[in-house]
Amino acid sequence: MDERRNFVRLLGGGVVVAAGAAALATWWLNSEVPAAALEIWNGPGDEPDLRKRAVAYAVTAPTAYNRQPWLVDLREPDAIVVYCDRERVQPETDPFGRQVLIGHGAFIELLVMALAQHGLQASVQLWPQGELSGEPLRWPHIPVARLRLAGGGVPDPLFAQVLRRRTPKQRFDLTRPVSADILQGLASMVPTGGMVSSAGTVDMARVLPLRKLCAEAARVELTTPGTAMENLRLLRVGPQEILAHRDGFSLNDPALRIAVALGQFDRRTPASEQSLSFRQTLQLFEDQANTAMGFIWLSTRGNSRTEQIAAGRAYVRQQLRATDLGLGMHPMSQPLEEFAEMAPHHAAAHDMLLGTAPPRDRRSPTVQMMCRLGYPMAPVPPAPRRPLADFMTA
Repeated sequence: MDERRNFVRLLGGGVVVAAGAAALATWWLNSEVPAAALEIWNGPGDEPDLRKRAVAYAVTAPTAYNRQPWLVDLREPDAIVVYCDRERVQPETDPFGRQVLIGHGAFIELLVMALAQHGLQASVQLWPQGELSGEPLRWPHIPVARLRLAGGGVPDPLFAQVLRRRTPKQRFDLTRPVSADILQGLASMVPTGGMVSSAGTVDMARVLPLRKLCAEAARVELTTPGTAMENLRLLRVGPQEILAHRDGFSLNDPALRIAVALGQFDRRTPASEQSLSFRQTLQLFEDQANTAMGFIWLSTRGNSRTEQIAAGRAYVRQQLRATDLGLGMHPMSQPLEEFAEMAPHHAAAHDMLLGTAPPRDRRSPTVQMMCRLGYPMAPVPPAPRRPLADFMTA
C-alpha cells in the first residue's frame, strides 16, 4: 500500500514527466527477458573460427550464481588457454574458490565436447604453471588449463543436449517420483574407480532429511550478512539490468521492478527476516528444497584443485544426461559452502552423504556437488549469458 501511495504521489505531483512515465510503464509491462541476453543459446551462428565456435557452446556451462568466471586466450595457434576471471569470484559464499573451479570443470568439458563436434581432439593440460592456491581474490593470473588441438575428434552423443540444458529453479512435481533406474542412469555417467564418485537416493526416508538440511542451509546463507550482501549485489531486476549484466540472479517480477523504479528497493543492506521480501526469498528456497524427489551427489577422495575440476566435468555430463531424460537436476549448493556460519550444515552434509567428518585439508574426502532431482512443473527458461567477446582475453 505504501508503494502504491508513493507511486500515485509521484504521478499526481507532476514529478514524473512523460519520459519517466514511459520508463515506468516499460518496467511494469515488459515481462520478457531481452532476447539479446539469451542469444548465445542459439549457437555460434556463422562464426568461422572453430575455437570461437567451441567457446560459444562452452559458455553455456552451469556455474554457481551464474557468474560465468572464464577467460580464454586464443593467441597461440591450435590451442586454447583457459583462465579464471578473478573479478567474478565470490569470496563470501565461496571463500576457497572450490565452487568457481567446479564451474571451470563444466566449461572445460563442454569446450572439449564442442571441439570434438567440429572434428578437433583436445588434449587438456591442467595447471601448466601450477595449481591456484589460497583465497580466490589473491589468485595470480595463471592458466587453469591449456588445450592443445589436433585432428581426430569424435563427437559425443551428449553434445546434442548442450543448448537444451537448463538449471530448473522452480518447484518440482510432487506427484511424479524419480525412479531408481533413472537415478542409476545418471550415476552411471561417472565411471567407477575414477577421481570422482557418484551416488544418490530416491528413498523418501533419506530424501526428507536432506530436504530439511537444504532449507535450513538456505536460511543461513540469507541471514549471514556477508553472503546475503553478496547475493544482493548479484540481483538483476528488470529487462534493463538483465541485459546490462547477463549474469547473476535474473528477476523480472513486475512488483519488484516498480519498487526499484520508485526507489523503494534498498540494495545497500539485506532485508530483515520480518520483511516480505525476505519471506518471499526464503519461500523460494524452501519450495526448491521441499519438492526434491531425489538427490544425487558427487564426491572426491580429496579436495585438490584437480579434483574440483574433475567434479565439474562429471557434473555437467550428468546434467546433460538429465536433460536427455526430461529430468530436472538443480544444485543445492548452500550446505556445501565453506563460510564459518555454514559449518554445522557443512558437517551434516558430509555425515549424511559420506559418513565422514567435514574435510580439513586437500586430502580429505569431499562432497563437491549435491543436486535435487525432479520433474519441473513448467518449461525451464535458459539463463542469460554474456556476449562471446566478453570471454576473450589478450
